[in-house]
This record gives sequence, structure tokens and C-alpha cells, in this order.
Amino acid sequence: MQTITIFEGKKIRRIWDSKKDKWFFSIIDVISVLTQQDDFKKAQSYWTTLKSRLKQEGNESVTKCDKLKLRSADGKLYKTDVADVETLLRLIQSVPSPKAEPIKLWLAKVGYERIQEVSDPEKALNRSRSYWQRMGRSNKWIQQRMMGQEIRNKLTDYWKDNEVNQKDEYAILTNIIHEEWSDLSVKEHKKFKGLKTQNLRDHMTDAELVFTALAELSTRQIAETMETKGLKENKKPARKGGRIAKNARMELEQKTGNNVVSGSNYLPLQKNQSV
Repeated sequence: MQTITIFEGKKIRRIWDSKKDKWFFSIIDVISVLTQQDDFKKAQSYWTTLKSRLKQEGNESVTKCDKLKLRSADGKLYKTDVADVETLLRLIQSVPSPKAEPIKLWLAKVGYERIQEVSDPEKALNRSRSYWQRMGRSNKWIQQRMMGQEIRNKLTDYWKDNEVNQKDEYAILTNIIHEEWSDLSVKEHKKFKGLKTQNLRDHMTDAELVFTALAELSTRQIAETMETKGLKENKKPARKGGRIAKNARMELEQKTGNNVVSGSNYLPLQKNQSV
């Protein structure tokens, strides 16, 4: 599970390791915050130099860093240096920065919230609801977003239990469903909305959320009926489920004269928000 968190308006990528039961954060993103450097290449160069120096000094923090695939600004996955909260807190001590203490407190808070959410999932739901409320979403939109996420979770649970690889193959099937119902790939839809690294679903209209949910609900129920396994077999219910939602979309558009797929987004509301 990959997400983007925000520290003082800066994006920090992280990925959840279910085996180790902890978050791993992009070191480059944290370095960028500490050095107050928006240029990725300069932040990368700073980290390369720092890593080399720490290795020469025999600093154990460097050896505890991992490399995991994180999504970059171009939408592709690249192996990226990551570290858990404990290792990051030690690395931060090696970077002279006025942001050191604030980001330490922020990291500790993020880790603590996750521990709470693992033991009490309702806290995660409440935090998501609070976040969307601060972003100016209506209660109706929030309800639809959460309903859609529940439907999505049931679909990915089916894939997980039926030989679908959790990484690239989830994205392939999701794109098939999305392209079938909306006539746009996920990437094209994001571009249409003027999005880059943002979560597409967080910028969908009420109608887009409903049709996405219908497509994924239909896909799961068809897959369960067909008892499909693996990527190849699950492409069939993905197309059929998406097509059901497409037919409903086209009928609604014909009745109302309005397009369901929209270029609107919530970026102006997000501009100055932080977690």
C-alpha cells in the first residue's frame, strides 16, 4: 500500500510493509524537506554524498535502509531508498536543518496514528473523514467516497485470494475496468483533471465515484460467478463489469445531456493543506 503524506505542503511518499507491520518513507523526500530543496536531482545528490560519508563513518543507520519501488512524478515505479521511522529519526540527526525537530515530531505522530489504526480501524476511517472535510468535501461526497473504497477493498480481496499479483496486476485490471466505463485510461483521466501524483478518486465528482463503484462491484460479482483466477482470467470480468457501468453512464448522459466524466478537481482547496 503506497500513499503520499504531506508535511508543511511537501509530499512525502511512504509504503506499508505488512510483513514488518510498519511504514517505510522515501528518504529523498525527507531529505528534500530538511534541505528545503525542491529540485529532486539536488536532493538526490545531497543524499548520495551523505550516504557515502555515513558509510565511511560506520554509521549503522545507512545499512538499515531498504530499496522499495515507489511511484515517481512521471507515474512510473522506481527502486527508491526508504527507511522506517526509527532509522529516519537517526538519519535526520546527520542533517543540519531548522526542519529537523518539526519533522521528527511529525514522523513520530504519523507512526503513532498508524499503530492506533491497526488496533482500531475506526480511527483510520474517522481520520479520512476529517481529512476530506478539511478539504471542503460535502458529507454526500465523503459517504460516496467511503462506500466506493469498501467496494474496492472487496474487489482487491477477491483478487488477492485468486492468484492475482498484488503489484502490477492490480493496476492492469483497475485500468481495464476504468477504461471500459469511462472511455479513458486512469492516466488519461488524471491528465484530463490536471492531476499528477494526486489520487484520482480523491478528485472525482459524485457521479464519477458512483460509476467507478458500480464498475468495480459488477466486476467482483461477475468474477465470483465465473470463479476466475489469475490475471488473464480476471481480465474478462473486468471488461464486463466496466461495460455495465459504461452502459449506465451512456444512458444517463443521454437523458441529461451532461457528461459524467469531468475535468474538475479539488486542487485549489488542497493547495495550502497539510497533515
